[in-house]
Amino acid sequence: MSRPSSPEGRATSSSPAADQVSAGNALWADIRALLPNTKKDLKLDFSEKVEESVISLLQQAGDLLYGAGSLCSGGTRETCLQVSEIIIDYSWEKLNIGTWRDVDKDWRRVYSYGCLFKVLCMCSEQGTIADTIRVCDMGLLMGASILDNILVRIINVLQKHLTYGKRSAEEDTKESHRKKIRNDHTTVPSIKSEEVIPRLHCPSLEHFRENYMIPQKPVILEGIVDHWPCMKKWSLDYLRQIAGFRTVPVEVGSRYTDEEWSQKLMIVNDFIDQYIVNKNSIGYLAQHQLFDQVIGRKYIRLYSPQESENLYPHETQILHTTSQVDVEDPDLVKFPKFERAAFQACILTPGQVLFIPVKYWHYVRSLDVSFSVSFWWS
Repeated sequence: MSRPSSPEGRATSSSPAADQVSAGNALWADIRALLPNTKKDLKLDFSEKVEESVISLLQQAGDLLYGAGSLCSGGTRETCLQVSEIIIDYSWEKLNIGTWRDVDKDWRRVYSYGCLFKVLCMCSEQGTIADTIRVCDMGLLMGASILDNILVRIINVLQKHLTYGKRSAEEDTKESHRKKIRNDHTTVPSIKSEEVIPRLHCPSLEHFRENYMIPQKPVILEGIVDHWPCMKKWSLDYLRQIAGFRTVPVEVGSRYTDEEWSQKLMIVNDFIDQYIVNKNSIGYLAQHQLFDQVIGRKYIRLYSPQESENLYPHETQILHTTSQVDVEDPDLVKFPKFERAAFQACILTPGQVLFIPVKYWHYVRSLDVSFSVSFWWS
């Protein structure tokens, strides 16, 4: 179909600003279609633990959303944004008083509604989509599910409207420099034949269960995840594209016992830029584990539960499943029995799956930029 022409016969085209407005209108239309038809369907009903003043603010935000005025108008949007931020700030305080298990679910729902109303204001004013996704993620991480998981559905819409620009040459240079630094400092340990973890190609479930799971023997399984799409798709660029603007909880530090170890909420892009974390402490879990290697290589050591005394677990209840020993640079004066602790080892490569039996101590160190997927079961 040809473009309409101007009176002078020249083809007309919309300006970048007009295109932006059009894209913003399309986004708002897609988001608005996810909302309940009426304010009553918002289900703003809460227990007596939520103060009347807070419920009044929620009702006010609902009125602004479903009232005669358009949320796209400046005054209505600004008022709704202010109300939603008050709801978020107040409920945030409730979420952070005392222990998490004691937080009433209604306050988590209040927080999610505050995030929802703020997101709607941001979408209606054509705000930055990345910032809007972050607000949704905060509602998902700290709040409770509302309106059939509407925040998840909004993120799905936002991601479709998100444009992914290519990294600049400067960013590519920085990434290459970071990789070189990591590779220059990576040593690949040698593994003695008596320490090698056995390998098994595509065993039947019965064979695996009878020969490895029940007797609790570690084994590397090969050929069982070759069909996974991630084995061909995953890369740093791919993860940036599908989740680069998502907010996730991240453990920062090389091991749980370090003083600088911490947990924080980060955007995936920032995590990739700032950290490639090697969690190289040694500990165990009270569940069976399948450790699936997807990208890069990892050096792994396994110690059986019978070696626990030689591994010097921390005496505190919180860290009693973590060893005090630096596995690859042990202080044998302080931990003399560690020298006689027997272990099995492997260098796990993409496509391999390591079965770690329950209560087996495991030490993991990345040899490359590395991603793994773990499954636990009792």
